[in-house]
Order: sequence, then C-alpha cells, then structure tokens
Amino acid sequence: MAQNNRNNPEQDLNEILRLRREKLAALKEAGNDPFEITRYDFNSDSAAIKNDYEGYEGKTVRLAGRILTRRIMGKASFVGFSDCSGNIQLYIRRDDVGEEAYAAFKKWDIGDIIGVEGFVFRTQTGEISVHASEIKLLSKSLIPLPEKFHGLKDTDMRYRQRYVDLIVNPEVKDTFYKRSLILKEIRNYLDSKGFTEVDTPILVPLEIGASARPFKTHHNTLDMDMYLRIETELYLKRLIVGGMHRVYEVGRIFRNEGMDTRHNPEFTTVELYQAFTDYRGMMDLVEEMNTMLAEKVCGSKKITYQGTEIDMGHWERLTMTEAVKKYSGADYYEWQSDEDARECARRLNVKVDEKATKGTVLAELFDAYVEDKLIQPTFIYDYPVENSPLAKRKPEDPAFTERFEYFINAMEFGNAFSELNDPIDQRERFEKQVAAKRAEEPDSSAEVDYDYITALEYGLPPTGGLGFGVDRLVMLLTDSASIRDVLLFPTMKSLPNDK
Repeated sequence: MAQNNRNNPEQDLNEILRLRREKLAALKEAGNDPFEITRYDFNSDSAAIKNDYEGYEGKTVRLAGRILTRRIMGKASFVGFSDCSGNIQLYIRRDDVGEEAYAAFKKWDIGDIIGVEGFVFRTQTGEISVHASEIKLLSKSLIPLPEKFHGLKDTDMRYRQRYVDLIVNPEVKDTFYKRSLILKEIRNYLDSKGFTEVDTPILVPLEIGASARPFKTHHNTLDMDMYLRIETELYLKRLIVGGMHRVYEVGRIFRNEGMDTRHNPEFTTVELYQAFTDYRGMMDLVEEMNTMLAEKVCGSKKITYQGTEIDMGHWERLTMTEAVKKYSGADYYEWQSDEDARECARRLNVKVDEKATKGTVLAELFDAYVEDKLIQPTFIYDYPVENSPLAKRKPEDPAFTERFEYFINAMEFGNAFSELNDPIDQRERFEKQVAAKRAEEPDSSAEVDYDYITALEYGLPPTGGLGFGVDRLVMLLTDSASIRDVLLFPTMKSLPNDK
C-alpha cells in the first residue's frame, strides 16, 4: 500500500521540486527554454492601470510579472498577476491566445514569470482586469511560493529570504518604496538649502576613542589594520575647514555591538554640517525637515506609530536639567558638589559610579527617569560636557555643552552640536577619551586622530552639526515595529548549509 504523503511536507516539497524540473527539461527539449529569453518590452504596470482605469479602458497593454494564483476553468482561466507596482487580474481564454499557447499555459506554475499582452476591461463583478491576447513564459520558478492564504509568516525566514517576502507580502514592498521616498525627500530638502552631498571613507586607519566598538580588518597591500567607520563626522568637518560650508552624507555606519529591535550592526545615517550656525540652527532644521517628511510620506503632520498618535508638527524643547527636574524632581542646581549629586542618585535608586560627577549623574537620571516619557517629538538640549566630547561648551555655563538629541516615542532619533572648533580643547578631550577607553579595554587600539586636530588648527568656522539614523526614521514613518522590518537584508546569524 502506497504511503500517504499529506502528512509529510518534506516529501511533498521534494515531489513538487522534481515535477518543476521535469517541466523545465520538457520545455528545453521542445526548444522553448525560458532561460534563453533576454528581453520582453512592456509599456504599463498594474498600478497605472488601476489608478487610471478610464484612460486605459479598452486599450492594449503589455505587462511583465509573476503568476501568484490561477483558476483554470476549462477553456478560460483567471490569473492573479503581480508586477513591480502591485497586483491585477488576467483573463486568459483559449480562443484568444490559441490552443497551443493555452495548453502550454496550463502547465505553467505559480511563481512563473510571464509576459502578457491584452486589453483592459472590467469584469461583471467590477474587477479591473486585462483580457489576454498573447502570453509568454519568460522565466521558470523551480521552488514553490508559500501557500497563498498563509504566506510567509515565519519572521526569521522573512528576513533571510527577503526576495520571497517581497513577492508574497505586498505591504513589505510598500515599506521599502517608502524608504526610498524618504531618502529622496531628505536629499531634496538638504539640496534646496544649499547643502552638497559628499562621500567619505568607509575604511579608516584609526580606531578612535569613541565608545562604539568597530569592526576590524586588514589591508594586505598596505600591510595595516583598518576599521569600518563608526561615524562620518570627522571627515565631514575636515571639508568645512576646506571651505565646503554646507555638506552632508547619506552613509552606511558599522558598529560591532548588540542587536535588538532598534539596533543593527550596520545602519544608515545622515550627517550634515553647516558653517556659521549653531545647534539652535540645527534644531530648526530638524523640526522643519521632519514635519515636511511626515506630510510628504504619510500625508499629514499627525501620524500613528504602533497605536500611538504622534504630532510631527509640534516639538517641545527642554534642557536636560529641566527634563530631569520635570520627571524625577531632582534639581541639578541644588547640588553643591559631586557627592550631593551621587547622594541624590542613591535616593532615586539610580546606580552611579563612586566617582561620578554632577554631569554624569544628571545623564544617568535622564536615562532612568526621562527618556521613556518622551513620546511626542522633543528636543533635549544642553548636555553635560562629560558625555559630549565633540560639542562646544556653553560660554555662560562651561559645565554644559551646546548639544541636543531629539526623541520620538521614547526613542532617540538624532544628535546635534555646536561643533567644538578649539583645537587645544579638542586635543585634551580626545586624549582623555582615548585614555579612558584603554583603561576600560586594555587591548583597545584606540588612538587620537591627530590629523583632525591639525585640520582644526587651520581654522574651523563656527559650525552646527547633526546626525540622525535613517532606519529609525523609516520605522516611524512606516509604522514598523523593528529595525529589521526596514532593512532589506538585516544582519542574521548564518545557518548550516543543509538548512
């Protein structure tokens, strides 16, 4: 008695794979190898037809795409068809395409890529469709798509096989089209403000003293270790020194650190620098640009992210001391000493280092009490000098710097400074930063970028600088819960070859 394969999915799949390869072999033997086709000219797509049915009705079109579903009903069939812009129904009748072509069509599979020519019409049920007069197999699918009604739901597999995810989950494709639109609008906005887009090195010769851990590699020809960049800042500011007074880079950044729903080891940032302005100028730019993006991408200043309404047209501005006092009750200006600050932290159950300064304690209280309250767009500005090695000190209060970060839905989106342009102060801060990193990590190769100090010695004008993460912005504007949902190919642990 033959074994029933219905309870053996692996055996069923192997049978499907065998049959599809047999069909391909038969096509090749008959001189109809689809992989030998090099071109198919099409003149429209499904979205254009659906968006302008009155303009297309009765007209002949040529489309190219993939079979998603099929209903064969004797001498006529309906096909669910997908192209780069969306889905549309095809109506294929034997008497219109020819008996031989129709017989061949009935042997095609879900997932096969086809070309179709026909006229646009609306069925009796009102569905916009294309009535085929000619059909052509352009490429053979040898692996079946996920079952129609369940799709590709396994999250891990969706990220690993994004190509399948894009085929069977149309909303995923929409997310990445929106990502492209967001980047386009960012560039348009900055270009309209007189900024110039530039490229700076990804492979850099130094591990700088910043807290981020880099990826390390080796350049064989130069026989030297190199690092994938953790920021684009120092090269961009060299360009400001050189007289390019408004520059930006859309750049890939690499950090050899943890992974979660907000972090991926490689991610995209925009960094921009503008001479003769300060962090308040950057604040105005952020507010204007983000309000514009919400309107362009989402159609409104008010958007919804994971069930929460966010008003991108209204931004609150608080100093860090104001924010900490508002949400924890702790008043920085009542602390007479570092010990007073540490005692306050202990009362508020926030653990700090036994040598923590007032500025360090303030930052720790912010992390503990404030950040998760910042749901609506909020600028937090005037950061302690202890954790702002590249920002200019406030002339009226040197314990603080002219720096801000902005937060939406309790997530940090960007960081901006009035850039430090005093080379003597910068050298001291860099050297302290590197010494601290080497003390914490004895094997660290961190070094001071003395060439950057040399650039500052030639003269960096007063400059405002801003960096923000593109991926988090795309998450916000596409209502995506995880950073992996907005990266086409997120970093994943390799599977064994047999998987």
